[in-house]
Amino acid sequence: MSKPTIVVLAGGVSAEREVSLSSGQACAMALSRNYPTRLCEVSADTLPTDLDGQRDVVFSTLHGTFGEDGGMPKLLEAAGINYAGCAVESSALLMNKSRTKQVMKEHGLAGPREWLVTADALPTADAIMEKLGNLLIVKPNAEGSSVGLRLVANADDLQNALIQISTGQWLIEERIVGREFSVGVLHGKAMGVVEIRPKSGVYDYESKYTKGMTEYFAPAPIDEKLTTRLQELSAMCYQVCGCRDYARVDYMMSESCEVYLLEINTLPGMKETSLLPMSASCAGLHFSALVREMVASAVSRFSGRNERQSVE
Repeated sequence: MSKPTIVVLAGGVSAEREVSLSSGQACAMALSRNYPTRLCEVSADTLPTDLDGQRDVVFSTLHGTFGEDGGMPKLLEAAGINYAGCAVESSALLMNKSRTKQVMKEHGLAGPREWLVTADALPTADAIMEKLGNLLIVKPNAEGSSVGLRLVANADDLQNALIQISTGQWLIEERIVGREFSVGVLHGKAMGVVEIRPKSGVYDYESKYTKGMTEYFAPAPIDEKLTTRLQELSAMCYQVCGCRDYARVDYMMSESCEVYLLEINTLPGMKETSLLPMSASCAGLHFSALVREMVASAVSRFSGRNERQSVE
């Protein structure tokens, strides 16, 4: 049977559109070495019209809304098109940071203390600080790439952050001071641990996408015991949340060495210098090999379905 065409979806309608375009270009170039490949720029929350379930396998790099929340996977499934990555239910769960932390807390992995608020029912700054303290992070409950993230150190900071909230759900979290780590998971197996050291002290949008603002260590300079623990926790997150093919799990470790879950990312950034590729490099997978592995299961599902249909 001939190879399917890999259609790389990039762009999208979220605040992470530019990040997605960069991811898509890098992945399409890597996949083109082994598969017929085309890059499809998405500009609306609809299914591209030229996809063919008998020919195409989709590799999505649509970060944020409509990409990671299960919107695009739902349309792909309805159209009978195989795709790489997490299915609809797990995508919808993991896009919701608060709900993800609730699920994992039930399995023994807590996140920072939080208050989930909505734009039309905001608590007072005093009430929030009485519950969570002075050092806080304010961020959207369902966005990625640290879009909209704000640091809070006092009542004035928090009041200014609350004034900016005009729509949707937002997380107000206790800020954990310590070390930040990220672990990629591929086919259920955790890869290397990456340590993230932003020079500003917080891994916000500017720190992520401004050259020289953050140092990365892959593998992280930590002992074997902590490495194994973070890998085991990451594999558990993947399994408990029903992930498929790949994911990335992010943590903070406090100064007292307590590990906190930040989020589980189903469609992480995918440039060669992104966190998931860094994690894979610790396991000996260079970028092109990683992307091939990320799409491999979807290609197998495509081939298996077509073989069954030919028999029938």
